[in-house]
Amino acid sequence: MTKLTLGTHPFLLGFEQLERLAERAAKTGNDGYPPYNIEQTSGTSYRITLAVAGFSEDDLSITLEDNQLVIRGKQTDDTDGRTFLHRGIAARQFQKSFVLADGVDVGEARIENGLLHVDLSRKVPQSVVQTIKIRRS
Repeated sequence: MTKLTLGTHPFLLGFEQLERLAERAAKTGNDGYPPYNIEQTSGTSYRITLAVAGFSEDDLSITLEDNQLVIRGKQTDDTDGRTFLHRGIAARQFQKSFVLADGVDVGEARIENGLLHVDLSRKVPQSVVQTIKIRRS
């Protein structure tokens, strides 16, 4: 018996990329740090919020690589000359990846009260009806 995948289904022509996209999203390797929220702020816009307490703007980078939004954080270790009796706030680096659909644009990013907000918007495609003329052979 042959396994029928999404990209090879006879009624889904041209959707091979969707299957590769789903595989890439599964391989992003995100752990639970830092915690984040994804919210829909309107019918065509979204916001990703990451808890980045202790990170400055210079410690963070946001890139878009082949429809994949990558947020990285790297803090410098400033423990020189300091003795910690308890260290519960570690200078930990992270990388979060979010696969974006075609037509989703990354807008503004800002830090507010230890939270990094990244706004996204989706373009609504216009409905197009096209009539195909049938020729005689």
